[in-house]
Amino acid sequence: MEQHKVQGQRNLHPRLDTFKMLCGGKKSYLAAAVCVITLTSMVTLSYLQLQTLSHLPKIIQEGSRCRGKMTNSTITALKDNRTFIISPYFDDRESKVTRVIGIVHHEDVKQLYCWFCCQPDGKMYVSKAKIDVHSDRFGFPYGAADIVCLEPKNCEPTHVSIHQSPHGNTDQLPRFEIKNRKAETFSVDFTVCISAMFGNYNNVLQFIQSMEMYKILGVQKVVIYKNNCSHLMEKVLKFYMEEGTVEIIPWPINSHLKVSSKWHFMQDGTHIGYYGQITALNDCIYRNMRRSKFVVLIDADEIILPLKHPDWMTMMSSLQEQNPGTGIFLFENHIFPETISTHVFNISSWNTVPGVNILQHVHREPDRKDVINPRKMIIDPRKVIQTSVHSVLRAYGNSVNVPMDVALIYHCRVPLQGNLPRESLIRDTTLWRYNLSLIMNVNKVLYQTIL
Repeated sequence: MEQHKVQGQRNLHPRLDTFKMLCGGKKSYLAAAVCVITLTSMVTLSYLQLQTLSHLPKIIQEGSRCRGKMTNSTITALKDNRTFIISPYFDDRESKVTRVIGIVHHEDVKQLYCWFCCQPDGKMYVSKAKIDVHSDRFGFPYGAADIVCLEPKNCEPTHVSIHQSPHGNTDQLPRFEIKNRKAETFSVDFTVCISAMFGNYNNVLQFIQSMEMYKILGVQKVVIYKNNCSHLMEKVLKFYMEEGTVEIIPWPINSHLKVSSKWHFMQDGTHIGYYGQITALNDCIYRNMRRSKFVVLIDADEIILPLKHPDWMTMMSSLQEQNPGTGIFLFENHIFPETISTHVFNISSWNTVPGVNILQHVHREPDRKDVINPRKMIIDPRKVIQTSVHSVLRAYGNSVNVPMDVALIYHCRVPLQGNLPRESLIRDTTLWRYNLSLIMNVNKVLYQTIL
């Protein structure tokens, strides 16, 4: 570290000589102002150089085997109990870094270090992390964070440990595999990310209908961050896992933090909002960055319905052609109240299955004056750095709001405008275009799982 500081000071000396030459004999106010600005710029530049040097990886140990306890947990608490590691990902879009998706206390966590072990020589490098707590924390003390470390230039580490100090014994530190190290060809076109299934989730019929609609529209993979669900729902998830459609990420966040089922802080002693939804969404983007052409960020009761195209791939090809360079496509959410139903598609065998039959709910709430409908997204994951729920926070590509005549989000749930009479709602039967395939596919699943 001293060597780096000396180097930084050496870099500063030529600038000071230049400063003396420029400002030594000047008397005018203008010259003085120029001299002050020049000096400020030089000091700032030197400070930034020193900051950069402080984040460069440094060898602290040679000739030893890589140590530490391998961990496969989805959420791993560090010793401070203020930092929780989800997973590290290799990210070379700007420079060669390891980006660790985590959860941190926004005030208490001041510094962290990445410990990289390089094989086969066993050199241990330590790199000071940049801790970037996401701006959408909604008042909670804990939030999603990117813990970003520069990687050693002369090796490609496969594992990393995170520690509060650049010194210590690595034997007891958890070791994490760095994912996304190898480039892959896309194995799927669309991956749906469903964050935080919780509350003993038991909306079985609507879940199956959503899954089958996703498949009809072109989805090959659905990733679910599961906290808990009913026994019946477990049977359905097992079916979809064996089919190869669903990937379950265990999400025991309430074992580590006091979780809220609300998205904003209510001064109730909870630590993080909506079961850590934002952290799960960010992890899902990076987890699928190398293997999925598109990632879809929606809930299990939401379906993006194309109005001009038969499926998502046709729709996205058209949208990309019209919007070159765009990586984020935002679709408007519309509520179809589960309290208003039609007698069409009242299928008797489905009545024994817990949950909502979406085919019977084809009336949507009208737009409200001065209320903006929230949006959900289909994204190119390689163009996103950080996301929130209804928009991205940092990205390389442009964002575009998809017009409602192209597609809308069918969101069947409890009403937001519960006092409206039926005649004030808008009848919208777009979903019925898929009824033949949907009914047949749902019946197949039900007879193989529940009925």
